[in-house]
Amino acid sequence: MLSLGRNPGQYLVIGKDIVIQVVSVDGDLRLAIDAPKEISIERGEVYEKRHPIPQCLKRLREKSMKW
Repeated sequence: MLSLGRNPGQYLVIGKDIVIQVVSVDGDLRLAIDAPKEISIERGEVYEKRHPIPQCLKRLREKSMKW
């Protein structure tokens, strides 16, 4: 898992066709995601109701408990 700090206006590119940009709306930080329609994008809490928690998130949560 890659962990990055980004400021509003900065973005990440995943592969050739997914762009995630950090945007600021009324002081809140939000993500704008541009991806092909065939790629599913779900909020984590919705995803976890339907699927097991991914291993990378389990490891991240374990590490954060040690900090």
